[in-house]
Parts: sequence; structure tokens; C-alpha cells
Amino acid sequence: MFELHQLTATQLLNGYRNKTFSPSDVAKALTAHIARVEPRINALYAYSPEPFLATAEASSARWAKGEVLGALDGVPVTLKELIATEGDPIPMGTGLGDQSPAKADAPPAARLHEDNALLLGKTTCPDFGMLSSGLSSFHGLTRNPWDLNCNTGGSSSGAGAAAAAGFGPVHIGTDIGGSVRLPAAWCGVVGFKPTLGRIPIDPYYVGRCAGPMVRCVEDAALVMPTLSRTDRRDAMRLPPETINWQDLSLDLSGLRIGVMMEAGCGLALEAEIEAAVSQAAKLLEARGAILVPVAPVLNREMLDGLDRFWQARQQSELEKLDDQSRQRVLPAISQWANGAAKASAVEAVTGFQQIMAMRRASEAVFDQVDFVISPTTPNVAFPAEWASPTNDPARPFDHIVYTVPWNMGEQPAISLNAGFSQEGMPIGVQLIGPRFADHGVLKLAYQLETALALPMRWPALITAAE
Repeated sequence: MFELHQLTATQLLNGYRNKTFSPSDVAKALTAHIARVEPRINALYAYSPEPFLATAEASSARWAKGEVLGALDGVPVTLKELIATEGDPIPMGTGLGDQSPAKADAPPAARLHEDNALLLGKTTCPDFGMLSSGLSSFHGLTRNPWDLNCNTGGSSSGAGAAAAAGFGPVHIGTDIGGSVRLPAAWCGVVGFKPTLGRIPIDPYYVGRCAGPMVRCVEDAALVMPTLSRTDRRDAMRLPPETINWQDLSLDLSGLRIGVMMEAGCGLALEAEIEAAVSQAAKLLEARGAILVPVAPVLNREMLDGLDRFWQARQQSELEKLDDQSRQRVLPAISQWANGAAKASAVEAVTGFQQIMAMRRASEAVFDQVDFVISPTTPNVAFPAEWASPTNDPARPFDHIVYTVPWNMGEQPAISLNAGFSQEGMPIGVQLIGPRFADHGVLKLAYQLETALALPMRWPALITAAE
């Protein structure tokens, strides 16, 4: 039997309908669990149990009266600290610069409030959201619940840790190069990056998406009708579309699945990941899919060009700070961004053009196949204290090679757990579809999740903390 804090959002709503338990029951169990575990993983920011418990009581009253308001009424959620919530500062992982409270909810927060989801709190991220790590100069170190000596990845580091640790069923992260899918893979949960603009976000930027981090594909589908409602603040949003997100049925017969085992550059793929992804592909083949080997869409020139452009972008942010504040930024960020000081404007623009090259290559692959399966990460784990899997400011993006092309190409992509390494760390598998095929990606992910049939497994430290 699972504890209340371990239930999925779908299971919670079924329990509320059947009057098996109430949102207040869940909130009390959840806050007690967090009190035991949070000191060990440091996943939360702006967490205050009292308001959360009060909103749960109000939701319980609505359920008792049969006056439910919204599709997520009573479902606990967290938001990455980069997603504005009215009245809260946005530390950007550093606590530097203007720390005035946000004047309004960003679109994902607004949509969740409209459907009466229960905001548990915010989750941590590294400095400026520019590291795939749980390391932050403001929040401190967020640790992976599967092994406290291992990193969560990032930049949705707190969201990944919170999802893995059972801090409620739904966590919303952001992803510009893999920041939802990478921590989802390293923390053993589901992370969905939709087509750019499917979930409105503010501020918007090239490749920047918001997406759910949950423990099952069904929950990702559950929150999509809420998160995908339109918001004019996002000038890159998609037009509204009626989609039956909860329909996850899919006939795989004849479906062409491209197997992209090589990334084209970056870190070498570890053998345990290759074996897990190969096995996942074979499970899809057993259900009727046709496997087609496909070449990488990324190369070194593309990755280095993106690196140069992002250096210039980050350096422009650092120059807004005074000298004393800049000294407080993590060295991994400041040393890396300082490379832009030696680059010309032409080099920065040339780097940006590699985004267009990435976009062209990533979309062209779908001339051959319907979907793509690949690893999410090249490595199984890395030390908690490292700024990235290389821990080298000169090689900051060698680990995002399987994820970043789909941000720049704007395709939907999802990571789900494909099993565990010999040392007990999660392994992620990624599924990608052509632009706008978000529903299809969720359907395929559900079929793979069902075929994998992995038993629900919780980190040992969570069991010990109980």
C-alpha cells in the first residue's frame, strides 16, 4: 500500500471523488513527509506549510459539498522558482539584482491557480538556470534522493528532486536545453517538454518551454489541458487547440521509430544507458513499430556555436550586476560567460545561426520517421557538488547533446525512466516527435511506460526517513 504522499495526481482525484480521503488528509501527510526529508535534499524554496494547509482545507470543503472548482482542485503542485508567482521574489538561483516581489503570476502559475491546484511552494534552480546541476549560490546544494552523493541535474533541479522524493505528484519546470528532461532522467521521473509555445510562458525566449515533471505519463496528460490554455503574454504561444489529452491509446503497427543512439558530439554514451534504450526500442518493436537507425542531428560546430551565443547572452546579464554582486556568482558561470568578452559581435551572431542549423537538422529527421527514441543523458550519474557532468567551464554543454536539438528545433520530447543502473541510479529514455505532435509523444510514452512495466520504486533514503 502506498502512502498518501506517494499517490499520483490521477489517484488523488479518484480518491477525492470516492471520498476515500480529502485534500486536507493529503496535505497533512505531505507536510509531515517533507519535514522528514527536505533537510536532506534541499529541493524547496518559498515553502510555507500553513498557507498550503489552509488552501487544502478550502478544497476539502468544496469536495465535501460537491462544488469542485477546476480540473486540478486539491492536487498539490510546485513551480520552479523561475516561474513567477505573485508576491514572491525570483532569485534566479543567485538572489542578486532586483529582488522585488513579482507583481503577477506567470502563465503556468496562473493556469494552475485557475484550476485550484494547491501550490505547495517553489523549487530550487542553479545560478541563472544556466547549469545542469543542483548547485546554487543562493539555494545551496540540492541533492538527488536516489543517492545524496549524486547530482540531480538541472536546471529544474529542485523539481526533479521533489518529484523523486514524493513531495506531491506535479512539479512544473522549465527547459531551454534539457532542463526538464535531464533532471527527470537522473531522478527517475517523467519530464515532458512540449512544442515551443504549447504551454505559454513569460518571459519567453528561443527554445524556452515550461513542462510537467511527474511520476507517470498519465499525470503529464492530466495537467496539459490546464497548462496549455492560451495567454497573450507569450508572443510565441501556439493557437488554442482542442485535444483530448487523456486519450493515450495508440496502435504502434507500422509506426516508424528512429533509433538515435549516437549524439554526434559531446560525452560518450555509457554502456548501461545504451543497453536500456535498446531494450526500450525493442519493446516498441514488439508492439508493431518499425525501428529505423537514424544519424545524429547535432555536430560540434552547432554545439560550439550555441555555446558562444549563450556565453554572450549570460555575459550581458552579469554586466547588469555591480562588481560585488558578480563576485557572488558561481565561478562555473562567471568563468564560462567571461569567454564572451573575447568574442566579437559577429562571432556571437554566427553562433546564433547554428541554432537555425540545429532547427533544420532536427526537423529533417521526421522526413524519415514518425518519432525518435534516444538516450536522455549520456551518463548515469555525477557528483552532487559538480556544476555539470564534466565540471569543466570549457565544456559546459557536452551532456545536453541528446536534449538541446529539440529545444532549438521546437519539437516535443519526453524523458521517462527506463530502469536502473547496477548501482541503483535511474536511467532515462527520451521520445521525440515532430513539431505540434505533443499528444502523439505522450501516447507513445504511455505505450512504452506500459511495456516497461517497471514497479513503483522509491529512493532508499525516503524509506529510511520514514
